[in-house]
Amino acid sequence: MQNIGKVQECARLVRDRLGAVEPEAVGIVLGTGLGGFAETLTDARIPYDEIPGFPASTVASHAGALLQGRVTDRQVLALSGRVHIYEGYDPRDICLGVRTLAALGVKTVILTNAAGALDPRFCVGDLMCISDHLNWTGRTPLAGPNRDEWGCRFPDMRQVWSPELIALTMETALSLGIRLEKGVYLQTPGPQMETPAETRAYRMLGADAVGMSTVLEAIALHHMGVKLLGISCLTNKNLPDCMEEASLETVIARATETGGRLSRLLRALIPKIPEPEDAHAGKNA
Repeated sequence: MQNIGKVQECARLVRDRLGAVEPEAVGIVLGTGLGGFAETLTDARIPYDEIPGFPASTVASHAGALLQGRVTDRQVLALSGRVHIYEGYDPRDICLGVRTLAALGVKTVILTNAAGALDPRFCVGDLMCISDHLNWTGRTPLAGPNRDEWGCRFPDMRQVWSPELIALTMETALSLGIRLEKGVYLQTPGPQMETPAETRAYRMLGADAVGMSTVLEAIALHHMGVKLLGISCLTNKNLPDCMEEASLETVIARATETGGRLSRLLRALIPKIPEPEDAHAGKNA
C-alpha cells in the first residue's frame, strides 16, 4: 500500500504551486503519444522531477509533467506521462501520481493509453471505451496494510469504470462522428509485445484490447472512491494467425494520429461531465 505521508506531501507541494483545486476539477492521465491534448493545458506546468518522490519515466514518449488548464470553464489537472512495471517500478510508484490527484480532491479521472486491438472487429486508429478490465500483471497497489482513510480493505470491483461516464462518452463520440468502440482492457507487465499464443489466450479470457498500463492506476483510484473513465487508442491489431510487427515507433506514430480524435472528444466531453454532488452543494451553500 502507498505511503500516505508521501502522497500527502506531494499533494501539498502541488497545491502550494497551483493553488486550490476546484471541487469539480477533472483529472486525466495522458499515455503514449497522446501529448497533443496536453498542449492545450497552459495555466501551469510542474515537471515530475520538481515533485519530490515522483518517479521519472524512462520512456521517451512519456513527457513527465503535471499540467493545469481549462476546457471551457472546467478545471483540468493532467499527468502527462506515466511509469510502468517494465521500467522497474512497483505499484506504489506507478500509482503515486493518480493517488496525488485524488488527495488533491479530484473526484473524476480519465485514464488514457495506447493499446493493441484483440477484437477482430476493431480497426487500427479506433478509440475504445474501457468497460471492464483484466489485471494480468500479478501485482496490485493494494498490497500491504490498508489505509482506511482511502478505502476499505476488500473493495468491490463490479463497477470500476463508471457506466454513466461510458454512456456520456459514447453519446458524445457519436455526435462528433468519432468511431468509439467499447470493450475489456487487459494489462500485462511488458515490455515485450504479445506472442500469437498469448493473443489467443487473452481473447479467450474476454479481452478486447491489451496494453502495459492503466489497470493498476484504476485499482488505486477506485479504492479511493474516484469515478473513472478509460479510453484506449488502438495503435495496432493483434490477429494471432497474421500478427503484424508492432514497434514502439509505430505505436507512437499511430497514437499521435489517433490522439487528434481523442483530443477532440475530450474537449467536447469534459464540460459535460457531471459535477460531484458535494461540489454542487458547495456552490449553493
